[in-house]
Parts: sequence; C-alpha cells; structure tokens
Amino acid sequence: MNKKHFTKLLLILILIPAGLFAQGINWDTDGTSYTQLEGSQISRVSLPSLQKTTIVTADLLIPKGQTKALAIRSYAFSEDAKKVLIYTNSKRVWRQDTRGDYWVLNLATKELKQLGKTMPESSMMFAKFSPDGSKVAYVSKHNIYVEDLATNKIKALTKDGTTKLINGTFDWVYEEEFDCRDGFRWSPDSKSVAYWQIDANTIRDYFMLNTTDSTYSQIIPVEYPKVGEKPSACKVGVVDIATAKTIWMKVPGESTNNYIPKMEWAGNSSEIIIQQLPRKQNETKLMLCNIKTGEAKTFYSESDKAWVNVNNRGGESVGWDWLKNGKDFIWQSEKDGWNHLYIVGKDGKEKLITVGDYDVINLLAFDETSNIIYFTASPENATQQYLYKTTLDGKGKAERVSPLNQAGTHSYNVSPTGKFAQHRFTSSVVSPVSEMISLPDHKPFNESESVNAKIAKQKPRKNKVEFLKIKTEDNITVDAWMVKPYDFDSTKKYPIVFMVYTEPASATVKDTYSAGSNGLYSGDMAKDGYIYVSIDGRGTPSPKGREWRKAIYRKIGQINIRDQAMAAKELLKNKYIDPTRVAVHGWSGGGSTTLNLLFQYPEIYQTGIAVAAVANQLSYDNIYQERYMGIPQENREDFINGSPITYAKNLKGNLLYIHGTGDDNVHYQNAEQLVNELIKYNKQFQFMAYPNRSHGIYEGEGTRLHLNTLFTNYLKQYCPPGGR
Repeated sequence: MNKKHFTKLLLILILIPAGLFAQGINWDTDGTSYTQLEGSQISRVSLPSLQKTTIVTADLLIPKGQTKALAIRSYAFSEDAKKVLIYTNSKRVWRQDTRGDYWVLNLATKELKQLGKTMPESSMMFAKFSPDGSKVAYVSKHNIYVEDLATNKIKALTKDGTTKLINGTFDWVYEEEFDCRDGFRWSPDSKSVAYWQIDANTIRDYFMLNTTDSTYSQIIPVEYPKVGEKPSACKVGVVDIATAKTIWMKVPGESTNNYIPKMEWAGNSSEIIIQQLPRKQNETKLMLCNIKTGEAKTFYSESDKAWVNVNNRGGESVGWDWLKNGKDFIWQSEKDGWNHLYIVGKDGKEKLITVGDYDVINLLAFDETSNIIYFTASPENATQQYLYKTTLDGKGKAERVSPLNQAGTHSYNVSPTGKFAQHRFTSSVVSPVSEMISLPDHKPFNESESVNAKIAKQKPRKNKVEFLKIKTEDNITVDAWMVKPYDFDSTKKYPIVFMVYTEPASATVKDTYSAGSNGLYSGDMAKDGYIYVSIDGRGTPSPKGREWRKAIYRKIGQINIRDQAMAAKELLKNKYIDPTRVAVHGWSGGGSTTLNLLFQYPEIYQTGIAVAAVANQLSYDNIYQERYMGIPQENREDFINGSPITYAKNLKGNLLYIHGTGDDNVHYQNAEQLVNELIKYNKQFQFMAYPNRSHGIYEGEGTRLHLNTLFTNYLKQYCPPGGR
C-alpha cells in the first residue's frame, strides 16, 4: 500500500526530497519571480514579463580537478539568495532518493564547495541553510550535523544515532504512512534545531532474503511494526547549536503508544508546535512546547469516531500555515462532516473559513493583505478538481476561479503572495498542459502559450472515456469510468475488465488523461475489444464528505468489496457485456481487492490478476492498518473478515498472483500464506514471484516487459477480447 502519486497503485515514481524542487518551478520569496532547473543550469524567470536570466551556469558547477558539471537532483537558495545548495549523487531510501551529496555555490565569489567531506559518499540527507545563511545542517548515518560555511568546520549535534536510534529522519513506517522524511527544523534565529528522534529498538525486524546476488543467501532486516505491535518510541528535542545540548520536550503520554507526525517552530524561536496522535489515530492534540524548559501544553484537540487526518500540506510533514505573525494558523478538519479550513489561535479558539456542504481538497495559498485564501475543491463533481477562493475572515463565499470552459482536473503552484501561479490542466480528453497565470483573474501571461491555445492544438483522443454514476441495490451511488472498444457494436457482447484499488489511500476515478489507461497491458485494450472500467466506492478519498470516506472504518475488505461487486452487477445488466468474460486486476491494495472480489463474489468475476496484495491484514504495518481497522487485540474479527486469505477456499475462477520477493512494503509472506491456503483447498492457480523486486516490481533488466507480457497473455487467454 504505497502512496503518493502515483498513489499506492504502482509506485515507480521517484519523488522529490523534502523541501527541494527537482523539477518545475521554485518560487522566490517575494513571489515576483521563480527559478527552474534546465539541464545543468538554473534560470530565474521574472513575472509578469517572463524574462529569463541564467543565474547558475554549468561551468560554475564543475568541481576543481574535474571536467563535468554536477548532475543536479535538486537545489535550494539561501534566504538572501546569495548561495545555492546543490543536491547530487542521490540514492534511494525506501520510496525516495533522499540520500546523496551536497555542494554550496557562492553566487558572489563563484566558489563551489562540497559539504560533509568527512561523511561517507551519498550518506547526507535533508541539508538546509540556516535562516541567516551562515550554516548548513544535515543528517548522516542517523545523526545531525551543522557545518559552518565560513570555516568549513563540522559539528555533531547528536552522537547517539544508530541503525535503530534515528535522529533527524524516520523509520520505515513513519515514512511510508505519515510521509515523514525530513526530521529536523532550523529555528528562525538560526541558533537551534528542533528534531525528531525515533527509537526503533523495540521494533522487531522483518527479515527479507536476497538469494540471487551471491552463492549464500543474504538477510535484509527491515524494522517493521506489524499491526498489533506497539509503535516505535518517538520524541522531539531542541538542540542548541553553540553547546550541542538537547532539551527534550515533555510531551505527555506513553511514547510507544502515541505518534508525533507533525512538528514545526511556532512562528518564533522560543517555542515549537507539535501534533500528537494516539495509537488508534482517532484524536489529534496540538501542543506548544517551551524550548528552554521542555514544558508542553495542549491548547487544541479534536476527535473522530473513525480516524483523524495528519493535516500535512503537500504530502510532507514540513511547514505550518501561520497568520498574524505567528499568533494564528490555518487548520483543516472534518469535524462538521466536510473537510474545511479553520483559523485556530494559540489560545485554542477557532473560526471556520470555508462554509458549505463541500470538501476542501487542498489548501494552496493565502494572502493576509488581500484577505484571500486559495484552495482546490469540486462541489459538483467528485472526479474533478478546480481552484476556488474565499476570504480569510470567513465572511465570504467560495468562488470558482478556474475557467468554466475547462472541465477536468486543475492543479496550481501558487506564488507566496498569491499573485501568480503555474497552472496545470488535464482531463480525460486533454493531455496535461500548463501555463503561467496571474491571480485572481486567472489570466495567462501569454495567450499563444495558454492552456486554451495548447488544447486547440491537441488531436482528439482515440479511446473515449465515459464517466458514469452507478446506483447499486444498496442505494449507494458510485462514480466510475468506462472505455468501450473502438468498433463498439451494441448488438454484440464484449468482455469487461475492472481495474480496482478502492481503499482509503487513493481514488482511481478521476477526470484526468490517465483515466482509461492500463500501464500493464501490452497493446491497446479498446482496439483489441475490451470494455475497461474502474469504480470508486465508499472509503475512497473522494471529495464526497466525511461519511463517504469513513464508512470503511473497520470494514476494509467488506464494505468496499461489496460496493465494487454490486456496481459490477449493475453494469452486467447491459446486454453488450458478456457475463462469462469478467476480469478484475489491481496492485497493492488493489491486489487485495482483486482477491476479495474473486473469492467473495465468484458468481460475478471469473478471472483475476492480483499484484503485491495484502492477503492477510494481520501481516501489514501498524500505522496504516490500525488507522483504518482499529487494533486487532480489540477487534481481531474485523481483520479476519476483511482478509482475502479467509475466503481463498471459495476460488472458482482463474487467478494469476504476482509478488516481488524483496517487497519491503507488502511482505512476500502474504504470497506464501495465500499459496498455502489455496493448496490446502486444492485450488489451482498461476503464480509468479519476481526475485528481489520491491513493491513496484521494476528493478532488473527486462522486468517491466516481462510483467506486462505476463499480464497481457494471461488476460487474453482467460478473458478473451472481442465482441461476439
């Protein structure tokens, strides 16, 4: 169940290290210009003129004694814009390449210096300039260091870091399920660093085996807290740069029974703000902590019968949206049944900003001077996304800013002042296009390079995607998309293939250009004669209100499976669908769904292809599974009732199961447990194990071609294409 969009479906995308931009635009502080990476150089673009200036040329990035410029993975400027921090030689850590080497380029002197020369190659993480630009702090081998840029002196701020005691970054499960990676924050006055410490010594290792890279097998340990196990101990400290002395925050509660997924300086250099969740993740507490005494005071809390959200903006645990010079901040909550924005003060008082029966999808930007806040929402169509604005004082009404003639999915990278934005647009009929615009009028800088102009030049899409609303016999209306064969003849009967996920981590029915596509199929499904469908049932993170999203609590593998099956049952009433050729496929959580559908509803689905599935919910990690299912010591029956392995004995159709033996996320034990259960009941099936491949199954020469060929051949054999 990997996330991050790529969502939890395929997980092959390498993402950007926290706080740095590898591609796209990086706004300057004043919001009137941005920088961007162009090959081995960095350019600045002024707005609204779009005048481009090269500020870092490739020749400035050639280290002494070498002939090639550094390959920039990402970069960041000091606050005074006089220095550039270059991230290069990056290596993957779990999901992202967050470990590498760092260099600093002084733009005035043109001097290029490598940081952390005494550190192992590609061992440094999350390097950041101090606010005054005099130092850089970074993590290496689970310790935090600070380097003086004038003297090049390196000072260890922590010394107790080990493979299990982690300073300044996180263990596997915090990264996977809370998107926590960058684990330290500079104080505004550059005198202190606040950081997380994760003690994973109590977390048992899950041992994976590498049996192909040497004659004798190698053991690969991963500290992985299975569902039902207590969390790793977590605490937050503030270390003084001058003395390297840490003051630990006196956060109440048992450290191995709570989580701290979010922390930041509280708008000043004397206190930090912490978000704490209990193990069940059904309550959030916000605390202000005095960095001198460590005293922690809870000033705001809220709870939910299901779970509360972590409230990370942009998918990372970085940043806090402060107002009034650090007195108030913007907070998201579903407490009134919809995901809304609030202003919360340090005194705990709150005020609703967005009002109405709709969900805020993402907070984008705000400007106190103009009393405007920007966010994405789609009150009328949960498969789409648009830019909205309202007033920060909560007195205004939500107004759509995205153009009325652009129906689909809009995303924005808004400048710090909210005056400009990079606008991206896509839909099922429009491949992704972008433009630079001014706000709030949403006017493109250059009409000839506008989204509308680019859309006009695109050729019509071959495989038309139809969006449907399906009402099931349970009186539940779900969204779906469908792609029919090119030569569709309503008098013929066609096979239907369902692509599924349908868990809280991701929605699949979105009005984007990727709708209707199958990256696992070699060829064109519509051309070959398949009807291709995806459905989002209850529990998916669609903007349909709290009740829709949290109906799945303690019901994963049950309520979401029934919604899929009942919607499929309605579709099968169409005479042009062949009820004897019904297939389903999915990856990760979608693999689990595939198995459950094939086992629980064999009268509907005859063929299934499941990849990297959680066959037994009791084998997955504690943060994800306990958030949505509770703690198994209290309601074990829900885990059993939702697990595909419970229903494996019901298999009647054709199953192809695929898993990587090096999957650190959904462990290979899921495959072997499922295989044993199918053997027990003499259920015949096909099985493909990919040696040492991770959850994304992409490592190794020829892997993706082999997987696609396997998928396609199996589908064609057991669910033959074409109208009859």
